[in-house]
Amino acid sequence: MSDTIFSFGIGLGTHNNKGEWLDVFYPQPLMKADAKLAAAVAPIIEYSGGNAAITVNSETMGRVAEALKAAGNNAQAEIAAQLTTSTQPLVITILAEDSAPQSVPEGYLKLHLLSHRLAKPHSLDLNGLFGVLPNVAWTNQGAIDLRELPQRQLKARMEGQLLEVMSVDKFPKMTNYVVPAGVRIAHTARVRLGAYLGEGTTIMHEGFVNFNAGTEGPGMIEGRISAGVMIGAGSDLGGGCSTMGTLSGGNNIIISVGKECLIGANAGVGIPLGDRCTIEAGLYITAGSVVSMIDDKGEQAGTAKARDLAGQSDLLFRRNSTNGAIEVLTNKSAIALNDMLHAHN
Repeated sequence: MSDTIFSFGIGLGTHNNKGEWLDVFYPQPLMKADAKLAAAVAPIIEYSGGNAAITVNSETMGRVAEALKAAGNNAQAEIAAQLTTSTQPLVITILAEDSAPQSVPEGYLKLHLLSHRLAKPHSLDLNGLFGVLPNVAWTNQGAIDLRELPQRQLKARMEGQLLEVMSVDKFPKMTNYVVPAGVRIAHTARVRLGAYLGEGTTIMHEGFVNFNAGTEGPGMIEGRISAGVMIGAGSDLGGGCSTMGTLSGGNNIIISVGKECLIGANAGVGIPLGDRCTIEAGLYITAGSVVSMIDDKGEQAGTAKARDLAGQSDLLFRRNSTNGAIEVLTNKSAIALNDMLHAHN
């Protein structure tokens, strides 16, 4: 038997009127947790192994707190003890292995692992996540089932209140669940739960980060980081620029941007980039783009498809202002981010 389990989380969340989970908040999820945690709580919550999300009441959570304390995990015991006074539904989720999520609590635990920086994008099995998560109205009163929203809106109005619907989506904004240390996020609605933001990352007002995507940090993000895309340390995504994600035309190709790269304003990238690459403003590079290669004498040295340059470092992509051709040459000036802008203590 293994000494560890893949993940362990004690959480609370929201049910709809049918008792179905809409969301789950895990204050302190664990990855590669000591198997003794699962063993300690197993007889109390009737856990028999495998991956499971088990709903418990406050009395059971109190017994779990005692068992965790006896097992020597005071941090998890304290969380369990605090939740004994919760009026919201409680859950204990144990993932013995990394496999496709089968329930809302399992899916939310994996999203928390990403945003807590316990796992990096592409390191977790998220197959089928979209089918597991419900589409939810995210409001100033929390998650609400869309079928129950009209009645909740009417009730609020009758009480002289406004029920504000911020979004209708399968994913909530990250900062309502996790705020990683050392980051700045100018518009929190533009970062989904499941984003990975490395320390020193700045997300400006027009920046966007999808789930299972993110930045190593430090980095300046004024463009869009699509699902599945990882941005290397020291890179800058200019205003309005785009990265082609695995869900937005990238198919199974994993798009990434290396260290100290610059994607110019309103530019775009549809191939993996190595380190110290630059794409000039307004230029969108796709895998099928025909690129003229310029040698060190400034002369054309043949053409290639952009996919053939995938992953290579020190490249500068630009548009020839005379004939409109896309050109690539050695990038002589890697960018350097301002240290003061990325010290978010």
